Amino acid sequence: MNIQLTIIAQGLTFAILIWFTVKFIWPPLLGAIEKRQKEIADGLAAAHEGQKALQEADLKKEEVLSGAKGKSTEIVTLAEKRANEIIKDAQEKAKIEAEESAKAAKAEAEKKAAAEAKAKKEAEAAAKKKAEEEAKQKAEKPKKSSRKKKEEKSSED
Repeated sequence: MNIQLTIIAQGLTFAILIWFTVKFIWPPLLGAIEKRQKEIADGLAAAHEGQKALQEADLKKEEVLSGAKGKSTEIVTLAEKRANEIIKDAQEKAKIEAEESAKAAKAEAEKKAAAEAKAKKEAEAAAKKKAEEEAKQKAEKPKKSSRKKKEEKSSED
């Protein structure tokens, strides 16, 4: 065999193989590779967008939480203020009621003392009247007795 012919045949066969590969095998491989690259790029872009959306959601969450904390602090402050007002009002009402109760008790005590003083004066007046009547009766008895004695003496005479 002729070595030159063999080399030329092998070169020709190799050229046909390259042409066949470039024409029929290489385009589907490149299409599959490009498709895969595009899918990877789209996945990375979607992941990047997802991270962006996550960061935005975190920021929004922080804003909402800080707003809610502010509102809750405001609500708690208002509730404490209202509770203090209610307690203050209740204390004032209790103080007023205590004062009114004390005034009523004092008035009742004064009324009772006045009634007792009146009863004592009436008792004293009754006792004085009784003592005067007794004194009057005692004073009249000796007069009667002395009149009777005089009458008896006169009748005896």
